[in-house]
Amino acid sequence: MAVGKGSPDIVLFENDVISIIEDGIPSHVFENKNILVLTPDATRTCPLPMMVQAVRKTLGYRCARLDFMVALGTHPPMSEIDILALYGITDHRRDFPRSGFSNHEWSNPEEFQRIDTLSALEVGELSEGLLSEEVPVYINRRIFDYDILLVLGPVFPHEVVGFSGGAKYLFPGISGGEFLHFFHWLGAVITCKKIIGIKDTPVRRMINRAMEKIPAPVLCLAMVVNHQSGLCGLYAGDLQEAWSQAADLSMRIHIVTQKKSFNTVLGAAPPMYEEIWTAGKVMYKLEQVVAEQGTLIIYAPHVREISLSWGRDIERTGYHVRDYFLSQMDRFKDVPRGVLAHLTHVRGTGIYQGGVEKPDVNVVLATSISKETCRRINLGYMDPHDVRIEDYRNKEDQGILFVDHAGEVLHRLEPV
Repeated sequence: MAVGKGSPDIVLFENDVISIIEDGIPSHVFENKNILVLTPDATRTCPLPMMVQAVRKTLGYRCARLDFMVALGTHPPMSEIDILALYGITDHRRDFPRSGFSNHEWSNPEEFQRIDTLSALEVGELSEGLLSEEVPVYINRRIFDYDILLVLGPVFPHEVVGFSGGAKYLFPGISGGEFLHFFHWLGAVITCKKIIGIKDTPVRRMINRAMEKIPAPVLCLAMVVNHQSGLCGLYAGDLQEAWSQAADLSMRIHIVTQKKSFNTVLGAAPPMYEEIWTAGKVMYKLEQVVAEQGTLIIYAPHVREISLSWGRDIERTGYHVRDYFLSQMDRFKDVPRGVLAHLTHVRGTGIYQGGVEKPDVNVVLATSISKETCRRINLGYMDPHDVRIEDYRNKEDQGILFVDHAGEVLHRLEPV
């Protein structure tokens, strides 16, 4: 069971949040328990400081321990100082005396414990026959130190699972190994266009299946956020139900329907995307409204890195359409499949026939990444200093679309 409140027209404040938490999760559930709260990093829009304080005020005096972990997936690690700043905590010794703050250390093999193995038969059924292989499932071993896991995160349309949030804070949030790369590649094989903004997807079923092996109860505080107005939805309680209700509201808030496609689309990435690994979300959310052989510009002058975690793999492989990889998987067997998924998602749909690659969209980076590097990774280049936003704003009747704070709101075409 989950309870909550949400609407595109409201804004929730801390007193509302506290009330929803108290209504959604009976207080005795946390009594004298060790609790681990899983949160996003700085690449998601949400009022994390307010939410962390609300959790402290509702749970902090009941539980034996209240720890927080940033569910990084494979994002760059954060220092404890950065984590406290992310949470808006100035004096953790006073306000959080029984709390610890940490990252998911995804690059440390000793961090993981195997909890399950999905059989080839299960994988075939869950993936609707697209893939069929045995996949081991690993997760952060520290979860075994806790009585309850509490997922605290926002829900948005997502390129791999359909909508973010829920079990995604476990897989890939605090998981690792083959399963993480496997289900990202499954999403890429299906393609972003056929997954993003869809609640029930093969990838979502896959991670929900893996969650069944988590030894502790998993509860959820699922947020829905409008980056302009703030928190407009919160659902508390059972993870699946809270996530589902939040996804329903996200569908109403984070999906914009366009009547026609555009020859040129300029998406301005917000500062929270510090590398192409995350700024690629601009492409994921806007690809569907770019006309055939049109141009999508990722405008992010602040971005200087392709990926701190995976840059070397990306630079030696380059961005290509899905079929480029599918036709020669042996050639790329040393590249993690989660990286291959990112490469296809940013490059978008297209074909690869007779050794010739034909992407549907011309993807251009207007960042601080050099022209030479853009060419090497198979993307277009534009000097960000040459971009005049006024040349793109309010030009829809000329086949030009400008989207500010791009990367969280999905734009797609009206059904024919």
